[in-house]
Amino acid sequence: MPDPRRAIPRTDALLAEPGIAKAAAELGRDLVKSVVQDVQRAARAGELAPADVAATVLARLPGSASSLRPVLNATGVVVHTNLGRAPLSAAALDALVAAGGATDVEFDLATGDRARRGRSALSALAAAVPDAGAVHVVNNNAAALLLCALAMAPGREIVVSRGELVEIGDGFRIPDLLASTGSRLREVGTTNRTTAADYAAALGPDTGFVLKVHPSNYRVTGFTAEASLEELAQLGVPVVADIGSGLLAPHPLLPGEPDAATALRAGAAVVTASGDKLLGGPQAGLIFGEKDVVERLRRHPAARALRVDKLTLAALEATLRGPLPPVRAALEASVEDLRRRAETLAESLREFGAEAVASTAAVGGGGAPGVELPSAAVSLPARFAVALRTGEPPVVGRVVRDRCLLDLRTVRPDEDAKLREAVRRCG
Repeated sequence: MPDPRRAIPRTDALLAEPGIAKAAAELGRDLVKSVVQDVQRAARAGELAPADVAATVLARLPGSASSLRPVLNATGVVVHTNLGRAPLSAAALDALVAAGGATDVEFDLATGDRARRGRSALSALAAAVPDAGAVHVVNNNAAALLLCALAMAPGREIVVSRGELVEIGDGFRIPDLLASTGSRLREVGTTNRTTAADYAAALGPDTGFVLKVHPSNYRVTGFTAEASLEELAQLGVPVVADIGSGLLAPHPLLPGEPDAATALRAGAAVVTASGDKLLGGPQAGLIFGEKDVVERLRRHPAARALRVDKLTLAALEATLRGPLPPVRAALEASVEDLRRRAETLAESLREFGAEAVASTAAVGGGGAPGVELPSAAVSLPARFAVALRTGEPPVVGRVVRDRCLLDLRTVRPDEDAKLREAVRRCG
């Protein structure tokens, strides 16, 4: 009998099929060809009939050339690192698309001459923090600290409290980062108590700067003490303040969270922060400070390796100049509105065991540790957690006491219908 595998369509024949050819033009020939070959292998193994190969290829083609999938964040963690941190605003997304082609990122259209890279984004950042003598942007906050060490303490000492030698996600440790630059760490104080006198006793001719680090994702409570920025600024050496979360000015909902404006007024020579946390923008390291110090950072050879691209600059400017970004909207959403939305959704999903319940959300992303945000959620049987997470679109909630909670503080109101339909498909 003839081998049935001979009936499997050839690769070139499949790529010529109208639907598959159209997908190859939109997604890329190599990506589509890899799907074709996977399906052919399945057919040779007898997992599907040769006649079904073309239809199976079309069914398995991804919706885009990127493997990243949009996710509905229903965890209640506003800045969720594993889900990409800050969701960008519509204005920032539009700016990304507009900047996708040729742009004037480093070109003056009026004169035809080269211009300072990202000047519009830098102008928007400077306007947002007028206390800064100058500003600069690198690719993340770790890069900002790295640049400070390279430019301000090469081969010299960085004085830092033992209580602020922090480790954040994925085993990343600030002491290791700073030591990699050739700077030496001079640890002072203890884990729970460090005074201004401890810093003063450690200063000497080899001191490059004093580093003050926001504890970020943990708190030390009880018998504690720490030196203020005002006290450190009186020691006669530059102070670098890593505030972490990207809060530019005080926020009433986050009274204990450090912000750039307050740190500069307290006397910090340099303040570093993240752009993709409480600011609500793209991943970036934001640098504010005294004009001559920031200029020294900007002109350091390593600054070229740490610079951001045109897409980041476009999204950052749009975040600063545009409407309230999603992170701020989520933080400032009223509990009453969240409760009403939860009740409406739960009522429409009652057949699946849905209930509207009170919930507690968190800032996340290393911001405002310990701050609890009152919220509201749709509660479902725990079995929905996996089904929703693996569905389309994926919905990520959290399981508490054998119930799957979908916290609405991190779900935009215009996503409620999408959330409802995702639950129905899993029911």
